[in-house]
Amino acid sequence: MKFLVFTDLHNDKEQRAKLVKRALETDVEFIVCCGDISTFGRGLRDVLNAFSKCGKKMYVIPGNHEEAQGEFDVILRDYSFCINLHKNSRKVGDYYFIGYGGGGFAQQDAEFRTMAREWYGKYKEHKTILVTHGPPFNTTLDDLTGKGRHVGNKDYRKFIERIQPRLAISGHLHETVGKTDKIGKTTLLNPGWEGMVIELK
Repeated sequence: MKFLVFTDLHNDKEQRAKLVKRALETDVEFIVCCGDISTFGRGLRDVLNAFSKCGKKMYVIPGNHEEAQGEFDVILRDYSFCINLHKNSRKVGDYYFIGYGGGGFAQQDAEFRTMAREWYGKYKEHKTILVTHGPPFNTTLDDLTGKGRHVGNKDYRKFIERIQPRLAISGHLHETVGKTDKIGKTTLLNPGWEGMVIELK
């Protein structure tokens, strides 16, 4: 299973074209976006129209640039290839993709904790991939300055520690694009706006 994942595109036209070109290649089976596809909601349809040419499923969560718009769910319904993964899950191959979008620098999230209890009961015996907009706490992905100023979400970290997904993919912090880390057996990564192609067996 091979997929293209990116985050924090903010409707950059040049980078959008590069991502679409990569997504069109035959080895990429589907696309995952970790949020901030737009700039405060502007350009969301432009991005989705561009990716519609790929003819592949696209799993999307909102970032903090989409959550306040209220139109994210409505707009996604106009694009049959798009699956809103926010507070949702989808089985792809042998893996369950679990998504939770939005958020900024909040280090705790009561709603996520509620969902996490449900997800743990459902998916603890399965292969999972966690897709969030913000990063988990106390990793290289949430170190804002590179000097130990950790701004990530503690509830995300606790869930990762407990369920040990194969991957935990996030974005939000432009300062940590391309960074990877580990929590136990879980690989963490911030694919950034240039994106990464991930292969899972």
